[in-house]
Amino acid sequence: MNIRLNALAGSATAGLPGLRFGLPVLAAALLLAALTEALVIAPTEAAMGDIQRIFYFHVAAAWAAFLAFFIVFAASVAYLRTKSARWDVVAVSAAETGVVFVSIALVSGSIWARSTWGTWWTWDPRLTTTFLLWLIYVSYLVMRSMVEEGQRRATFAAVFGIIAFLDVPIAFMSIRWWRTMHPTVLTGNGFSVEPAMLPALFLSLAAFSAVLLHLTLLRSMLERSRQEVTELRRRISWMEERRG
Repeated sequence: MNIRLNALAGSATAGLPGLRFGLPVLAAALLLAALTEALVIAPTEAAMGDIQRIFYFHVAAAWAAFLAFFIVFAASVAYLRTKSARWDVVAVSAAETGVVFVSIALVSGSIWARSTWGTWWTWDPRLTTTFLLWLIYVSYLVMRSMVEEGQRRATFAAVFGIIAFLDVPIAFMSIRWWRTMHPTVLTGNGFSVEPAMLPALFLSLAAFSAVLLHLTLLRSMLERSRQEVTELRRRISWMEERRG
């Protein structure tokens, strides 16, 4: 029994060996470079001082969350087209990591707002739509836990994952569609950031993207192992019931 369970767990992690070993190294190197650039090399902003350095990680966390939820959307579409459980595994893994990153964006944004706007929170359109994004994907995860595991749950989750993605472009465009206090980083003329600060921003975006992909890959392997073990236990239970 233990040998078979170990073999199942091993089969779930056997694929993509280059990514499994290369991605964490790349993520760690980019994260170290981003921290050095953002905390040491980038110039101190004249009005806000060192608190402005949160900006690099806040923007990168929001970007990583948007990327994660796009993966949920794409994997959900792929699941409905193929009915392959692999896509359901990718979707739930990306949703969990996306919730982590959008939480980081909300917390870091709140700290930044306290120092610049004098308040921890305001119902600004960008903040509100981002908070809704957090609520939607937490609901996605709660919904999954309430439906019995199987094809029915995967189908519900896929439909939910597709509809939920509608809030991502709304959150992104909110600072253009409505009056808001939130700064606009990317405008029609490019980045509204001092050129000396762009290396820290780009490195942070790359680092958070690599960390997101690494965490999603790890979570996918864990989830697939969990599902295979659950299925094996279900079959063993069924066989024992037949034996009486």
